[in-house]
Amino acid sequence: MRIAYLEDDSDQAALVMHWLEAGGHACNLAADGASMLQLLEGAAFDLVLLDWEVPDIDGLTVLTRFRQRDALTPVLFTTLRDDESSVVSALNAGADDYMIKPITETELLARINALSRRAGLVRAAQQAPVDIGPWSIDGANHRILMAGKTVALTGKDYELAAYLLCNEGVLMSREHLLEKIWGIRNTIESRTVDVHISRIRRSLSITPENGYRIKSIYQHGYRLEAV
Repeated sequence: MRIAYLEDDSDQAALVMHWLEAGGHACNLAADGASMLQLLEGAAFDLVLLDWEVPDIDGLTVLTRFRQRDALTPVLFTTLRDDESSVVSALNAGADDYMIKPITETELLARINALSRRAGLVRAAQQAPVDIGPWSIDGANHRILMAGKTVALTGKDYELAAYLLCNEGVLMSREHLLEKIWGIRNTIESRTVDVHISRIRRSLSITPENGYRIKSIYQHGYRLEAV
């Protein structure tokens, strides 16, 4: 999983990142609330791990702002606060789970795995057709229709196109797309994503005339934008 992590204690952050990476996860760290919001706006993640007491903008505010644009990505909250009102505040703001510090490696990884399974069930339950502009994603049959007609796509072209269409406005790096669609965790320069992006632009006619474009952001990645 690709995890965004908010923690201002450098020793705690280093320890938790070691646990996460040992557990097979990729982790991006932010040391304050403003940096975390910027991180979440610039890329897509599979899970968000938030500490409450951090400089600038606290974790609860970060959570509230994040939930205004993303209602599905699992969020796990960690804090020293163990009073009932704090727990309720975090859950009401949109946290999926809550851990009281000090946390342990085994419990953290177990909670993350549980949230991942739950998110998978939610996604599976949302396989009814989704309409975006002139396109309709038929997740149950792994196809995309345009103006009611099925567009011929390869398996990976379908997965990439559906992922982009369902994440309108989110900037996604090539590395993230390689991991999410191809299961490749690789920092080596690759043209794989670029080739598939070019192909689905043509196949689905993703053009300003149809109300959307896939914008290439130099040295960052791609974003589907309404025009």
